[in-house]
Order: sequence, then structure tokens, then C-alpha cells
Amino acid sequence: MVIAEPKSIEIPYFVIDLLEKKSEQYNRRDFIENDPVSIPHRFSLRQDIEIMGFWASMLAWGQRKTIINKCLELSALMDNAPFDFVLNHTEGDLKKFLAFKHRTFNATDTLYFLHFFQQYYRQHDSLENAFSNHILESDTTIENGLIGFHELFCNSENFSVRTRKHIATPIRKSSCKRMNMFLRWMVRVDDKGVDFGIWNNISPALLVCPCDVHVDRVGRLLGLIKRPVTDWQTALELTTALKTLDPHDPVKYDFALFGLGIEGFADNPWSLR
Repeated sequence: MVIAEPKSIEIPYFVIDLLEKKSEQYNRRDFIENDPVSIPHRFSLRQDIEIMGFWASMLAWGQRKTIINKCLELSALMDNAPFDFVLNHTEGDLKKFLAFKHRTFNATDTLYFLHFFQQYYRQHDSLENAFSNHILESDTTIENGLIGFHELFCNSENFSVRTRKHIATPIRKSSCKRMNMFLRWMVRVDDKGVDFGIWNNISPALLVCPCDVHVDRVGRLLGLIKRPVTDWQTALELTTALKTLDPHDPVKYDFALFGLGIEGFADNPWSLR
């Protein structure tokens, strides 16, 4: 099921100017320290970056300080060498994860993530293939990649149904905020030092903007979102609008929308005009 992209809109000049300026302001290394993206930045090995980037994005709900602390706890449980631990852990090594919990993410979910990573990385060198193998040449968004990854992730005799809720898919009409954030980290490439750009088989033009509460509110105030609810179609609507500004790298404006949200733009939208 592929949802048709919404039609593009005409964006006022002051909105374009604001998004460009704020993207430059927040797409910088200073942004990293207090954001979950700081977790994969602690590593240099590609697979370590993928594993901890994926986990940090999946745990990214709640206060950012708490998210970062829980990810550091998780990394420590893997001896701060996630790829080596994923490949070589034994059943006995898993006992220490039974107490790990973050909001509704519990030990059952943690153990299945470890199982999936071990089975996957024993056959593949990079997590990129789990997404890129499902993308069609005619695709204009990452939608098929997300759907294919979800099916792959859940396709195991050890899969726990409760874990499904942590891996979003457009099939369930989710905006797929955390999945899209992870893909932004892995796929986008520039010289700013925030996103990694370590995946080469997925074009940044296919990415969909992560639609969290800040991005959603600011996007609506700026006229980039008209849809009354927030779901996958909303994420596509926002991304289509952003593609009118940069069709090759639309999600770079995620920095601007999120940053404006943190600044409190939604509470006083005309303060920055």
C-alpha cells in the first residue's frame, strides 16, 4: 500500500527565509550534546553507529536528558561495544538486561532487539540493506523501505507481539517519527557534523521529515501542514511542502522546525517575523 504524495504548496517568502536561517542555526555540532544523536556520535565503527543510532531513535520519547541516560545505560550493558556484543553474546550475557526499562520499552523488547541484531548482522554488514532492499526504482519516498523493514524485523519465531508497537510502519498509518529520525541520521550527508551520511544506497530525496510534536505544531503554524490529524499522510504532506524548497534534501528543514519548537515559536509565532 503506497500512499500518493500530497500536492505541493506555495510557501510565503518569510517562511522560506525563516526555515533557511533556522536550519543553519541548528544544523551544527553544538546541537549534538543535548540530543539523542549524541549517542551514536560516541562511536566510530559503522555498525556501532547503526546499532546505537537505531536504539537511541527508538527510545526517543520523553525528556531528552532521560533518553540519553537510558541509552548510556544500555550501551554500558553491552560493554560499550554494541556490535561486538551483538555478534558474540551468549544466553548468559542477557540476564543483566532483564532490569532495563524505558517507559513502555521493557526487557522483552530489549531481548528481541538483541536477537534481531545478532541474526541480522551475522548475515549482513550494514543495517542499510534492511531498508534499501525494499525500495523500488520508481519510489519518491522511503515508504516501501519502512514497510519492508517492519516486515523483516517482525519475521522471527522469537518475535514478541508487544514489541511491534516500537517499530512503526506506514501500513498502520503511523507518522513513523522515530524511524524517519534514524534514517535522517544515517542517510543525510553534509559538512555540519550532526547527521552521519554513512549510507550510500538511499537518496536523501526519499527521506520523510520526522513529525514530532514540535515539528507538527510549527509546521501547522507556518502553513506547511493542513491535515487535521497527525499520521503518515501528514508526514508526507509536510515533506512535500519542504521539497518545494529543496527537492534533493527536504529533511534538512527538520532542524529548523524542531529548533523553532524548542524556542517556543508555537506559543508566540510572530515574535520571529
